[in-house]
Amino acid sequence: MDKYDIAILGAGPGGYVAAIKAAQLGNKVLVIEKDSPGGLCLNWGCIPTKTLLVSAKHFRDIKRSENFGIVGIKQDDVKIDWEKLLDKKDSVVNKLVSGVSMLFKKNGIEHIKGEGKVIDSKTIEVNDKTIKFDKLIIATGAGIEFPKWDGIDKMLEAGKVIDHKGVLGLKAQPKEIVIIGNNTYSVEFATFFNAIGTKTTLINPEKSIIPYEDKTLASTLERQLKKDGVKIVSEARPKSFKGESLIVERKGKEETYSADNFIVMMGRKANLKGVEVLDLELDKKGYIKTNDKLETNKKNIYAVGDVNGKIPLAHVASAEGIVAVENIMGIASSLNYNLVPQVVYSFPEIASVGITEEKAKEVGIDYSVGKFPLAANGMAIAEEETVGFIEIISDNAYGEIIGVHIMAPTASDMISEAVALMNIEGTVYDLAKTIHPHPTFSEPYVEAAYDIIDKPINM
Repeated sequence: MDKYDIAILGAGPGGYVAAIKAAQLGNKVLVIEKDSPGGLCLNWGCIPTKTLLVSAKHFRDIKRSENFGIVGIKQDDVKIDWEKLLDKKDSVVNKLVSGVSMLFKKNGIEHIKGEGKVIDSKTIEVNDKTIKFDKLIIATGAGIEFPKWDGIDKMLEAGKVIDHKGVLGLKAQPKEIVIIGNNTYSVEFATFFNAIGTKTTLINPEKSIIPYEDKTLASTLERQLKKDGVKIVSEARPKSFKGESLIVERKGKEETYSADNFIVMMGRKANLKGVEVLDLELDKKGYIKTNDKLETNKKNIYAVGDVNGKIPLAHVASAEGIVAVENIMGIASSLNYNLVPQVVYSFPEIASVGITEEKAKEVGIDYSVGKFPLAANGMAIAEEETVGFIEIISDNAYGEIIGVHIMAPTASDMISEAVALMNIEGTVYDLAKTIHPHPTFSEPYVEAAYDIIDKPINM
């Protein structure tokens, strides 16, 4: 019977990173994955959706090319080839999937394609083969759980109601789409479809989109989405599907919405199939409870990524994978969830880390806020991307930066500077003395820091 130091269920961003780290530290490692390596993120989530958004951005840039002195393009002839767009997505995904497989081989990691079933706290079964392990890392992720609206089952069978996987399986570009939800993924799909010319409606059950984000970020993005053509219907509660239309309740009245497809981005549940016998402790939402070491209530069983319900982001899963392995190896390790960057890949992007001003007020922190708009930034003006800003929140005791919120075309890249600075308890004084290249979208960091210390230079 084969035996491994560490067995890992799932090869998503949490599982495959944990496997590589474990192998690097000298362990005999087994990864069990029923689908392609890379998990939801690489195959159906982060990578494919961002590839679609890259295509949409190129399309948008071509449409406004005359603003930059580029002529000779017949704008009426510029269109989306849906099949080629998906082919591009597939080529990116396939390249990265093969890259993960190569890393498994390079690091001597055993990879079995199949569905693992845990027999006991030291034994797992896959493809009728019984395998022993010392430690187990559960990285099985979470999946969509569609709401129980009347008529939804029939719409799912007909392929009219879809999730993110369903989007990637569409045979043609929809002429009209309705997206139900207000989270990151809802906004990104609204951005994508609107940018490529699909009539797009976003049904938002709450007052504002991305309600967990900084209020100014969320409200500014909502205005921009509407300006770009997205119809946002807020405080609308989906009730049922009647025929091929969605019925929502809004302001005490029923409203009806029709579309080629309805993307539902509401409802998730932990993937616990195959680990039931372990009798793991779950939280009230059904996710596996873990401590700071990523240990479950069974001391040789760990859980990383979406299955533990902490923060469902690929980069969090990867970080947790490393933390879990380090703790298995006796290296004290933990993760500061307050320093996890969050990004929405909209046009423009938004990104944030740390505390919001609303939260600072709520918990009674003595703080200051510095802000600088992209409208006064040279690179933003050159690129005609002046919608946005950088906002910094610092405590008044030492000037330590405790929150950063960015709206900019490159916010996803820019936020890492804030994470690094906050990780070493950097202050606005440190940031103000950090020379940034000119012209760049990152220069407003310095201006926002000076806005707290005294006054910004270029405004």
